[in-house]
Amino acid sequence: VQLQASGGGTVQPGGSLRLSCAVSGFTLDRPAIGWFREAPGKEREADACLSTNNDIWYYPDFVKGRFTISSDKSKNSVYLQMDNLRPEDTAVYYCAADLGHSSSYYLCHSRPSEWGHGTLVTVSS
Repeated sequence: VQLQASGGGTVQPGGSLRLSCAVSGFTLDRPAIGWFREAPGKEREADACLSTNNDIWYYPDFVKGRFTISSDKSKNSVYLQMDNLRPEDTAVYYCAADLGHSSSYYLCHSRPSEWGHGTLVTVSS
């Protein structure tokens, strides 16, 4: 099982970035998959989660209306479109999945079983 995140970079406040996560070793037809962040000095927290079997998503309040999670099953990939970025969004972003659960809500409130390497997002003027 591998999850490979990419697309991080430096952007000005108010800007946008799109993160990609290419997965291998499983298909996007059952497990929950999501994006998590880890900022300096803070605990890792969830940004967006998706139930791949029914496309039900979950977002915490601090990203609602700004972040959108999506998937392309033909490419076995998941994406995070981040708009209206703020300096406090600066963090390392990880793609993660739980092969034993399909609920997006559960994934965002638990510790996933599978993690990829992170990609750094810096929001700064």
